Amino acid sequence: MPEQRNRVRVETARQVDTAPGRPAESPLLASRLTPAVPPEPVVARPRLLRRLDEGSAGPVTLIAAPAGWGKTTLLASWVRLGGAEPDVEPGAVVPDSGDLSVPPEARPVPAWLSVEVGDDGDRLWAYLAAALRSATGSAEDGPLPDRPPRPEQLEVLAATLAAADRPVLLVLDDLHRVADPAALTGLEFLLRHAERRLRLVIGARAGLHLPLHRLRLAGELTEIGPDELAFTDDEVADLLTAHAAALPAAAVHQLRDRTGGWPAALRIAALAVRGQPDPERWVGQFGGDQPEIAGYLHEEVLPALDPAEEDLLRRTAIVDTVCADLAEALTGRADAAQVLAALAGTGGLLHREDTRPPWYRCEPLLADLLRADLARLPPDELRDLHARAADWYAGDGRPADGLRHALAAGRWDLAGDLFVAHWPELTRYDRDPVHAPAPMTPPAEVIRADPEVALACAAERAYAGDLPAASSHLRSAADHAAGLPVPRRDRFLRLVTALEVSVARLSGDPAEVRAAAARLLRTRPAGATPTRVPDSAPTGAASSAPTAGGGGAADDADLRAFTGTALGLVELADGALPTARFVRARAAAREAGRSRTELVGASRAALLLAVRGELRAAEQAARDALGMPPCRGWSCRLDCAYAYLALALVAQLRDQPEEAAANLALAGPALGIVGGWIAGLETDAGDDWPAAAADEPVAATVAALCRAKLHRDSGDPAAGQRLLVRAREALADRPSATELAGLLRAAEAELRAERGDLDAARDLLVGASEPVLAVAAAKVELLAGDAAAAGRALPGWQSPAATSWPLPVRLDAGLLDALLAERAGDGRRAGRILEQVLDLAGPQGCRRVFTRAEPPVRDLLAAHLDAGTAHFALVSDLVRGAGRSTARPAAEPRDTLDEPLTERELTILRYLQSILSNVEIASELSLSVNTVKTHVRNIYRKLDATRRREAVRRARELRLI
Repeated sequence: MPEQRNRVRVETARQVDTAPGRPAESPLLASRLTPAVPPEPVVARPRLLRRLDEGSAGPVTLIAAPAGWGKTTLLASWVRLGGAEPDVEPGAVVPDSGDLSVPPEARPVPAWLSVEVGDDGDRLWAYLAAALRSATGSAEDGPLPDRPPRPEQLEVLAATLAAADRPVLLVLDDLHRVADPAALTGLEFLLRHAERRLRLVIGARAGLHLPLHRLRLAGELTEIGPDELAFTDDEVADLLTAHAAALPAAAVHQLRDRTGGWPAALRIAALAVRGQPDPERWVGQFGGDQPEIAGYLHEEVLPALDPAEEDLLRRTAIVDTVCADLAEALTGRADAAQVLAALAGTGGLLHREDTRPPWYRCEPLLADLLRADLARLPPDELRDLHARAADWYAGDGRPADGLRHALAAGRWDLAGDLFVAHWPELTRYDRDPVHAPAPMTPPAEVIRADPEVALACAAERAYAGDLPAASSHLRSAADHAAGLPVPRRDRFLRLVTALEVSVARLSGDPAEVRAAAARLLRTRPAGATPTRVPDSAPTGAASSAPTAGGGGAADDADLRAFTGTALGLVELADGALPTARFVRARAAAREAGRSRTELVGASRAALLLAVRGELRAAEQAARDALGMPPCRGWSCRLDCAYAYLALALVAQLRDQPEEAAANLALAGPALGIVGGWIAGLETDAGDDWPAAAADEPVAATVAALCRAKLHRDSGDPAAGQRLLVRAREALADRPSATELAGLLRAAEAELRAERGDLDAARDLLVGASEPVLAVAAAKVELLAGDAAAAGRALPGWQSPAATSWPLPVRLDAGLLDALLAERAGDGRRAGRILEQVLDLAGPQGCRRVFTRAEPPVRDLLAAHLDAGTAHFALVSDLVRGAGRSTARPAAEPRDTLDEPLTERELTILRYLQSILSNVEIASELSLSVNTVKTHVRNIYRKLDATRRREAVRRARELRLI
């Protein structure tokens, strides 16, 4: 940003020509032509200052956001800091000194104008003329009109700006206050014809009368909106420090979440928290109903809305997220889609989720205020809104939301029907809080006539996390079971038991979950068949929603899906790897048409299949999970995290580190990793240990394993080792996590051995009996140079029992076996073993075991390529990959070619690795045999070789193939 030159000299009593009806004297205020003084203290935000610097190099930069998002403060700080931004540290407090030390050469000349309410064309151009005179040094009788210019005046002004030595950078703050579109047509003309010597930086709320779409399409518009203006966690911490308000890191993050990063709310909170005896508790209760926040929203934010827009916002606040169809059902407005898009766009009051169709979420504090306003509506009107929401959700296949609103509306019949029809989908699988006040309690006569309504209330309270209330409703329902007729009573007791499973699981009582699940399974229809796991079935191929109590196949599939998922989650929480249970539960859920339950099974099965090395099935299950309709918004974050972790592990085993890191980053937020996986690759292992580790030990451990390998591959095995130690300590009190702990011990031992700490590696593996630890022990001994000890430690990977091992373990064992055979001088046996390993690895695309192995593996693969293999393309690729992917720096070639090979010669050189003759190579490349022979002679000459095998060996030494 160029320096703000203090050249504005405007006499407050200066007269300008006025429009009819204006007072004779209309003074220009110097305060409107200089940057506003920001409220102290102002926290420097270098990322936004850089965005402004970059954007102001183009024609138009627009900062668009509602009131309180810090537009004026940002612009004023930018102008006052001038060119000093690169020296400003994040979190520094900016003094209002105007000290400008950057030389002005090659910088645009700035001008500032604060637009006020009531500025018409005459008044706006009077100030524009004064601002532009300040920037260009023009005389008062120059080509700068004091009123909306005529076309010929605009052309003269455009020519003057185009001929200026330096561009003019005009900052227009609060430009939305100009209500007359004609007042800005002159600015638009100047932008087009001043040959880029006029640049605009605009701060506004919404409703600008400028051709933004044209500018955007031409690439001439830089936009900064609420998402960028929102404070990050670090900036919130800096603001609190500047206000001498101390909060622990967790409370800082919570405050940022509660405010959505809204600067005005954060400043109010920073001022208020200093006087609180328990600041952390105060942050937990901070909301939009706070008097200071509510007052600001009522005075500054809501008045800027059209009354119809405000009404739509208020009515849709009855739900957490809203789409156009739901908004239309709640308000009766046919234009709901356009209004929602506008409020999420330049309005900035709604956050648009990346879904199709788009769903919108209100800013947290504004949502608090709107819900408080809703609570003051007449009861009948409020119940009508809930009833509309309930009907819409029920028709859209969202039974949990439909049940909550049906109970709030007093629609007892709908609530009971929703519960009976959709009970397997009415249990909670995510940890995200559900902000739902307890609905009214049904009248006693309703419960007597229809005790399923009490079960519906219990399901709703359990879903909301209010387990005491859920248990109370369950007891109330059970009191009425005896009076029901037998068929209905059997169904009723089955539903009671299903709720007992849910309550026990949510309360963390695994023994009761197992006992209740056993009772529920005893109610299965006689002669029920086991779950059939289809080889391939379209995800989401749901039948019509079944009803409980029919005693048929649909009922049985519901029971198997529900109990299998509940038991699998209990085992998973204890650190076990119940792959088969989740695979069967997913198949049963698909059979029953329960998409939410299927999502849980698909996402968990995906990760567990990836751990076993079944990469194709894991990848398909993960992509199915991410593509399922319920997997959107906040309600399925944990399920998506499991799917992303599965994709990360699949990518890593296929030696795709960038893909693995990207998927780890996507999984991070649901695991409580604020900064993301990629950003923390250089941090200490304990700094970003997943907050979900206690509840999701399997996910946390797999993430740690993946990340440790990324550390190792990037040349920092020490960081990977620290992370593995932390993960292993977290599993110490989980006796069911034997397999997980074994994977961690094996990975840690290998890292320690690679770093030269062989004794510590051996200590980790003492008494190892599990295959993964035995294979790791063999690796350690081979690294130590004791091939005999490695052979003794290596388990029998070709035995029938080995078929149950995870595929990566079998591949490691087989590759070690081949290396040992090669070292023993038995090349033929080594080749046979390697071919068997390739047979196992090829179908799943496992590459890492080869490409990240020790250098002798590359030599073994190269020799196997020469000897002939059914996996020629794969081995060729692995030979090249092993040279690129090795964790250690590759050895420099002994010398280089005096004359490099051509592209065609390199292609033919790759074919020389095979057993193809020159005639066959010519046929493959559609060349003549003589042409191929000529290229081969050139290859021999350039590589100083006389035979094919010698040329191939020399090319490998030079890393050409």
